[in-house]
Amino acid sequence: MYTPQQKKQFYNQSKQWLNTSATEADYDALVDNLKFHEWAYYVGNASVIGDEEYDLLFKQLEQIESIVVPRHDSPSQRVSNDLKGDSQTVEHLVPMLSLGNSYNAEDLQDFHKQVIKNAFLEDGVGIEYTAEPKYDGGSVALVYENDLLVRGATRGNGSKGEEMTANAKAMSSVPLKAMFSEYGIYKAELRGESIISKADFDVINADRLANDEVLFANPRNAATGGLRTKDANETKKRRIQTFIFQLGYAIDKNGNDLLPSLKTHYNTLELLAKLGFKTPGEGARLCNTIEEAIEFCAEWEAKRDTYGYEIDGMVVKVNSFDLQETIGYTQHHPKWAIAYKFKAKQSTSKLIGVEYQIGKIGSVTPVAKLDPVQLAGVTVSSVSLHNEDFITSRDLRIGDTVVVERAGDVIPYIVKALEDLRDGSEQPITFPQYCPSNIEDNIGLVRLEGESAWRCPDCSCGEQILQRMIFHVSKDAMDIDGFGKSYVEKFYEMGWLRDLADIYDLPYDQIQELEGFGERSVMKLKKAIEKAKQNPIHRLLHSLTIHHLGKKGGKLFAEEVGHVMDFRTWTIEDFEGIKDIGPVLARNMVDWFADERNIALLERMEDLGVNLTQLEADKPIQVSADAPLVGKTILFTGTLQTMGRKEAQQLAAKAGAKNISAISSKLDILVAGEKAGSKLKKAEALGTVQILTEEAFVALVKP
Repeated sequence: MYTPQQKKQFYNQSKQWLNTSATEADYDALVDNLKFHEWAYYVGNASVIGDEEYDLLFKQLEQIESIVVPRHDSPSQRVSNDLKGDSQTVEHLVPMLSLGNSYNAEDLQDFHKQVIKNAFLEDGVGIEYTAEPKYDGGSVALVYENDLLVRGATRGNGSKGEEMTANAKAMSSVPLKAMFSEYGIYKAELRGESIISKADFDVINADRLANDEVLFANPRNAATGGLRTKDANETKKRRIQTFIFQLGYAIDKNGNDLLPSLKTHYNTLELLAKLGFKTPGEGARLCNTIEEAIEFCAEWEAKRDTYGYEIDGMVVKVNSFDLQETIGYTQHHPKWAIAYKFKAKQSTSKLIGVEYQIGKIGSVTPVAKLDPVQLAGVTVSSVSLHNEDFITSRDLRIGDTVVVERAGDVIPYIVKALEDLRDGSEQPITFPQYCPSNIEDNIGLVRLEGESAWRCPDCSCGEQILQRMIFHVSKDAMDIDGFGKSYVEKFYEMGWLRDLADIYDLPYDQIQELEGFGERSVMKLKKAIEKAKQNPIHRLLHSLTIHHLGKKGGKLFAEEVGHVMDFRTWTIEDFEGIKDIGPVLARNMVDWFADERNIALLERMEDLGVNLTQLEADKPIQVSADAPLVGKTILFTGTLQTMGRKEAQQLAAKAGAKNISAISSKLDILVAGEKAGSKLKKAEALGTVQILTEEAFVALVKP
């Protein structure tokens, strides 16, 4: 339908208007542009801009159409924008306020802190929340009086909306009569979201296509237009359903407010379901803590694509009506509720270049440099291309317009290049043959059989050593508290760090003179480094960045020797003789300890006080055959009162148990501390897991 040249033209126009808004003179071009994007998304299955970008262009269209007569084929005419001027405006019994937004767990934790503050509480203990889907449709308010539906209205501006009672009555999910009187309620106002299921939307558009009618852009627009159409039969035809998510107003015949007597929001959801309304049902959860609410939001974000309705987030609300009243409102939104917005799935950008990063084992990672693009409030300008095979399989080129997505809505990655938008100026990406961090020495990159990454084999490469030092001080390795990446980079820049041993021989007097440092911070750093010197050797081995040597391998090796230098005499067969150690890691260990530079490094580290001798923590745990938990798997959840999590895991291991990290059918025992959340519920649901209190666990494992 559209030629490659037309596609390029529409794409370039879109980017221009996203930078500088379209004007009235651009109206016809903007209509045609948006029509193309709708075709690309729904018919061509190859969208060239993201959802958020389309929404911005659509808003520009609406602004222009407020001063010009809309074309009959304008995307805005797929559904009725609003009721005409003769539509009756009605005032809501209680304003329908907007919600503040959050985008991650940290935002929800901040919301929780504000709830505590505004509720005048010392801590968050006992605050319940409800979490429920944020449906992507049109908001409505329904009024029932003496059990009968007497009015339906759109949200409007929050205070007033457009009356659409006939449309509300046309929706089969909205009861014409509900027995509120059985609960003493004479008049009630309900809030809901009118939407079309994904399955129904597909059927509707298929029918429109068969009848040569213009297709709807998406379920949301089709639903909101169906609310405002003057033909209630059209509302019914669109199969619009309304989920009721709140009882906002309830009085008896004497005008007394009955909401306080219902106690909580979750109680009202259960009441509304009993009265026959379509509610979130199992989509809503009563959460005892904000952590449970956060986990529930994440659970829904992961399964949003498999749900039958379009949802763009979750809504988290303080459950108690008394607390809601205490916490209060701003002019625009309640302080006791917040929307958790799911991340934008995709957008497009220009691939303007590729840089190459060297990892701690010398792996060369290509990184795409993009024109900055917004994905769910995050500006993305760099995206990992992983390896040469990734680039080749997608035929990526410098200058390509690419589709960018956030994998797991966290890590951005490039889905594909839009080949139709190429103009011939794009350049192939040529993977380097030599170490990009050490070009002068012409160190050739190597790619081992079975591996996807090219690596620099020379560990003297400055960038590689820097990455090794960053890893060495990290929590997973030597765990030097407070010694982060920025410190390593700063000290490397100052010339104080050139290898791992230098970490234990820093010029503290000179560091103290640096801006941002003082005697106290330097002494804290020194204390952390001195503490790290006494680490067990399994941590040291892992921190050396020997290829393929992880935590488990470090512990297995540490169990076998009295001193790290003992490995100098080991053969490949010696290493392979350890259970779970394969030939690749065995060869890497032999090669590493055969390199005199590495031996010199270890000798210097030992001279500086770093422990190279097997400690008690390195020795294998001796478990007797009659230990109480032999052959059992165990998991700890919640807050333990008499010991830390690591201490409890060590006790379990000494008693013969294997510590695992997730609830599954393989779990035998769950130890539930205070504020145990979803893991406890999942374990209870399995029915096969033995659930112990902390006291019961201690009694079981201690003599």
